[in-house]
Amino acid sequence: MANRKRNIEVRFRVTQDELDMIHKKMAQYGTSNLSAFLRKMSIDGYVVKLELPELKEMVSLLRYSSNNLNQLTKRVHETGRIYDADLEDLRQSHERLWDAARDILAALAKLN
Repeated sequence: MANRKRNIEVRFRVTQDELDMIHKKMAQYGTSNLSAFLRKMSIDGYVVKLELPELKEMVSLLRYSSNNLNQLTKRVHETGRIYDADLEDLRQSHERLWDAARDILAALAKLN
């Protein structure tokens, strides 16, 4: 009997949808050997973990801007007035959001 190099079995469970996706990727890769495909992907594949502080900043800015807009709307309904300072604050928040969006897009573009 020949000495097998691969003598450790690794097992995991998948859903039917996940298995279908695996088979689809196998077909794209041009193989029907599930073990070889999974071994190749596990060893040579890569995992992308995006950590974009710009995205966290944008979420924070969105919350801030939403709160400001809600407060402004409430005040307009109560008083029937809108103040230039409130509109300027909202405009600046909006500009910061666009800046954050540009930063995120620039960071994503570097991932090529």
